[in-house]
Amino acid sequence: MPEPRGPVDLARCMTAEAVGTALLLATVVGSGIMAERLAGGNVAIALLGNTLATGAILVALILTFGPISGAHFNPVVTLADASQRGLRWAYVPGYLAAQIVGAFAGVAAAHTMFEAPLFFASRHARAGGAQMFSEFVATFGLLAVIWGCARRRAPAVPFAVAAYITAAYWFTASTSFANPAVTLARAASDTFAGIRPADVPGFVMAQMLGAAAATVLFRWLAPDLPEVAPRVMQGRG
Repeated sequence: MPEPRGPVDLARCMTAEAVGTALLLATVVGSGIMAERLAGGNVAIALLGNTLATGAILVALILTFGPISGAHFNPVVTLADASQRGLRWAYVPGYLAAQIVGAFAGVAAAHTMFEAPLFFASRHARAGGAQMFSEFVATFGLLAVIWGCARRRAPAVPFAVAAYITAAYWFTASTSFANPAVTLARAASDTFAGIRPADVPGFVMAQMLGAAAATVLFRWLAPDLPEVAPRVMQGRG
C-alpha cells in the first residue's frame, strides 16, 4: 500500500480517504433508502439492491483511490496496515480522522439527496451475541481477503474485497458492517442501513477483534518478509 512522503503527500492521502469513505457511505445509505422505497416492503429485495450497490462502489473506489492512499476507508484496515509496518504510526491519526469525517459526510450527502434530516439517531436494533459474532466473522474475513490478496495477488484486491462484502451481506446476521467508521456513521441514519447508537460499541469491539485475529493468522500464513516468503512459496518453509 502506498505510504505518504511528507505533509503534502499526507494531505492528499487524507483527502482520498475522506472522499472515498464519503462516497462509500453515500452509496450504502443512499442505496438502502432507494431500495427500501422501491421494494414494496420486501426486505430481501431491499437488501439485494443495497448489496449490489455496495459491491459495485467498492470496486470503483478501490481502483480510484488505491494508488493514492491505499483505499483503506476503514480504521481497522489502517490499524492493521500500521501494525505490519505498511503505514507509519504517525500517519494513523490523520487516516482515522479522515475516514470518520468522510463517513459522516457521506451519510449527510445521502440524507440530503433523499430529503431526510441531515443526521438522526437510528432506531434499528442490532444487538445480541449472534450480531457481535457476525461482525467478528465479517471483519475477520475482510482482513483475510485483503492480506491474502495483497501479498500474493495485489491487482485482484478491489474485486476480491467487493466480492467478499457482497457475499458477507448475506451470510452474516449483521449484514457485514466490518468497519468502525461505517458503524459510527450509520448510527446517525434512521434508515434501512442504520444501527442504534447503543449497539455501536459491541460492533466496533467485534470488528477490532476480527481484524486482529486475521492479521495475526496471515502474518504466519503469508509472511511478507523477503527472507521468509520465497522459502515458503518454494516449499522450503
